[in-house]
This record gives sequence, C-alpha cells and structure tokens, in this order.
Amino acid sequence: MDKVLMGPQTWLYPMPTFLVGANVDGRANFMAVAWGGIANGDPPMLSLAIRHSRHTLKGIRQNLTFSVNVPASDMVRETDYCGLESGARVDKVEVCRFKVFYGKLESAPLIEQCPLNLECRLVHILNLGTHALVVGRIEETHVLESCLTDGKPDVTKMKPFLYATTPAGHYRAFGEVIAQAFSVGKELKRGKQASPE
Repeated sequence: MDKVLMGPQTWLYPMPTFLVGANVDGRANFMAVAWGGIANGDPPMLSLAIRHSRHTLKGIRQNLTFSVNVPASDMVRETDYCGLESGARVDKVEVCRFKVFYGKLESAPLIEQCPLNLECRLVHILNLGTHALVVGRIEETHVLESCLTDGKPDVTKMKPFLYATTPAGHYRAFGEVIAQAFSVGKELKRGKQASPE
C-alpha cells in the first residue's frame, strides 16, 4: 500500500457549492460556501462553516435567519464572484443581477434564479477556530417547478456544481450516474464478491 501522509487537511471531496444569504444592516447579501451539508433529519437541519470575518455571518447574527441557495451550473460566474468580493464593499445583488425574494421567514433573502432555496432559522453558532459552524433548521424549501420530476426535486434538472480544492481549484459539473443507491450493495448481501482491482 503506497499512501503518502499529508497531515491534517480539509480535503473532503466533493464539496457542494452554495450561495448563503442574509440581510446585513437591512441589505440582502450572499456569499459562496463550499463547506456545508445536511446535519440532521428530524427536525431538518444543515450546517455551514463560515469564517468569523465574513460579512454574511454578521447578518446571520443580526436576524437569526439565513438562506442556502443551490446555484445551477450556468450561475458559476456569479457564484465565484460572491466568493471573491465582500458585501461590505459591494452590492453583490446588483452586480450579479440576482432577483431576490422572501418567503416564510421574511428576513432570509432567497435568489429566484437558483433552482433550490432553503430558508433556515439559526439554531447554533459554534466557534471552532478559524471558522464558525453555523447550524440552521430548515423551515421551508423552494424548488423551481421546471426542476421537478413526479413532484420531487430532480438533481439532473437542477444542474448543481461542485468545488474541487487544491491543486485543481476549479468547479465541476455534477457527474454521471455510476450505480443505483440502496441497490448496488445488495449484490454483496447476496454473496457476490467484489471484483479484484
């Protein structure tokens, strides 16, 4: 086994790409986040790792609400911009021409162009060191009707994209289907052996 020890790293693949929104001093702002995911099933919660200095975190603290917007691949330029600039200096909504709307929580800005939007109420902020772990309860989900199949969100229609960190440092389109979930593993349950590599 030829493995190279690299020390503690944050290399977990793949990383989702989100636009996290909050009203900061009364103005909608969005930041790009790749460190996040589902944290609990019932009640439904998610978590995000956000640097303490980020302008959007200030808005999350002010309102105790935020949004997680999943951009489609055709929004990669705007998403990257939201990771490059600070809302303390520029109006990202204006530059990116986001159509902002509000839902159930009334204080978490959502992006109309994103195929999937989650409205979240703040549950916890944990100081972990360089980042705050923000935990939010999902209060409402908005899905573009054109991204549904049989009334359920269809990832192939949403076209989300992923972030690949060093050395690549690029965004990747959602990949090909390689197997059916909750099914392919049944081959091993039936006694079939995995093919040798």
